[in-house]
Amino acid sequence: MTGPCELRLADGRLAALAWGEPGAPTWLALHGWLDNAASFSRLAPRLVERLGIRVVAIDFSGHGHSAPLPGDYAIWDYCHDLLDAAEALGLTRVTLLAHSMGAGVACLIAAALPERVEALLLLDGLGTLTTPAEQAPAQLRRGLMGHRRPLSPTPRYPDSESAVAARVAGGATPIGAEAARPLVARNLEARDDGHVQLRTDGRLLRPSPVRFCPEQGLAMLAAIRCPALLVEGTTGILGEGERARLARGVMPGLQRRVLDGGHHLHLEPEAVEAVAEVIADWHRMMPGQDDQEEGR
Repeated sequence: MTGPCELRLADGRLAALAWGEPGAPTWLALHGWLDNAASFSRLAPRLVERLGIRVVAIDFSGHGHSAPLPGDYAIWDYCHDLLDAAEALGLTRVTLLAHSMGAGVACLIAAALPERVEALLLLDGLGTLTTPAEQAPAQLRRGLMGHRRPLSPTPRYPDSESAVAARVAGGATPIGAEAARPLVARNLEARDDGHVQLRTDGRLLRPSPVRFCPEQGLAMLAAIRCPALLVEGTTGILGEGERARLARGVMPGLQRRVLDGGHHLHLEPEAVEAVAEVIADWHRMMPGQDDQEEGR
């Protein structure tokens, strides 16, 4: 498996990693919150090998090697990252491979701009975070107060393994060291004193002042009409909770596969092969795939 190619997109604003030949059918890959394009460093080469595609994984604004936004971040800002990257790559319709928060972004675009999305391949994520209407004042308070607090210094570590250990100990969702290592490596920059420092924009940690309410979130999912596959980990973030069941139930034609693994199962060495096989098998069964193969 060959290593990825570094790309700059959208006038250099967005960084990306690409696997596969430039002339192959291109999938756009979208990572989760506080992750980066290296989220797909184990899965993408396997999909390229099985399907003969190209995978381009972007760093969302403020993540990895991409430029930060001038203000705070909202979920719809990442929708513009997706659209800017697709336009830079000349993609009028795109297959989206998306994890966690990236899956939320992918679902919003598929709902609002269905003509731009060929298919959704969602990894332990479905829709976006919501806040019930009655909690909107409290959410706004958190967002306003968080915006006015001084930013904490960007974390620094004596070496990369210390940074990996910190991610394992303090991540928003459980993650093992082997799964975390590619993410952390892409997110570090060396300092003159020999230490390493995270690249992540500290404003990403500020609470959102406004979110969609649950009814809006479900309406977005209900509007999606493209083929969609959801691959969940047995110990991921969705499971059989009421919100997850409602979300799966309103999305027409959604196919679901549950595999052994956690929230980052596509990065877990013991789970990634199964993830790749499930995605490849599902994609081969999509209508029109035989015609596309013959036309290459």
